[in-house]
Parts: sequence; structure tokens; C-alpha cells
Amino acid sequence: MLLGRYSDREGAGKGRTMRNDHVTLRSTAVFDLLAPQAPAVPVQVELRYDTRDPYAVVAAFRTGRAGWVEWVFARDLLADGLIAHAGEGDVTIRPAVDDPEVVVVELSSPSGHAVFEASAQELADFLDRTYDVVVPGNENLWVDVDEALTHLLPHDLG
Repeated sequence: MLLGRYSDREGAGKGRTMRNDHVTLRSTAVFDLLAPQAPAVPVQVELRYDTRDPYAVVAAFRTGRAGWVEWVFARDLLADGLIAHAGEGDVTIRPAVDDPEVVVVELSSPSGHAVFEASAQELADFLDRTYDVVVPGNENLWVDVDEALTHLLPHDLG
């Protein structure tokens, strides 16, 4: 599902700022939550990519009837993790040792640790869709530095 608008792909390669051409991609998937000595538990996951934050991917994990837990990580981390072990912090992604069609996503936080298995093809397809919108290396064309500074700096500098 493609939401938003994308009006000038050719302008991206010519130094034109793309910050006004906002696009949000959404894709749903099912990841298997792994637990020791227990069957895998399917978890609904919504993957999102938003050109307002072109370096990031959001994975929202369904935690119950109305609950979601969101993890934000680098798009490059997802791409690297499809090929080899990637990540050193709270999020690591790697191909499964015994099945090249599966990717292992490991999440760590002060409140817990979770290990998921996901379809490598589904993740690669989602990643390819993000590349169709923002070509790797052109993320900076989508960043509105003035807008970011407005949120970071105090409004009363006097």
C-alpha cells in the first residue's frame, strides 16, 4: 500500500530538495517470536518507511488487541542484515544459519529481549519498495534541515 504523493522522481537526481514530496510506505508481515522450549508465536508486524525520516524504517509489533510496540532502526541495517550479521546495539539482524529464506531479528531493551524469524523475501521486497521511492545515497535530498533545527533548538534564543 502506498500512501502520500510522489510527484517528481527525476528531480531527485538533479539536486532538487524532495522534502515537499512526502511518501509513506506500509507493509504487513508476520514474524515468528521464538522462545526456548516453546513453539514459535506468530506476531503481526507493520513495516513503515516515511520519506520525512528517509534513513529509518519502523517495525511496529502487535502486542495485543490494541497495543503496538514500535522499533525504529536504520534502513541500511535492514539491508545489511539480509546479507550478513548487522547491528551491535538494541537491534541486530542476520540471515538464519540453517535457512537462507529466513532472517533473524533480535531486539533488546531494558524491559526485555525478543528474537523473531521473518521471511527474507518479504523484507527484501519491502526494502526494494523503499529504494523505488528514495534511492540509496539520495536520502539527504529528503531531509528538511531547517525543519529539524526548528524542533531541536529552543524557540526563545534571546
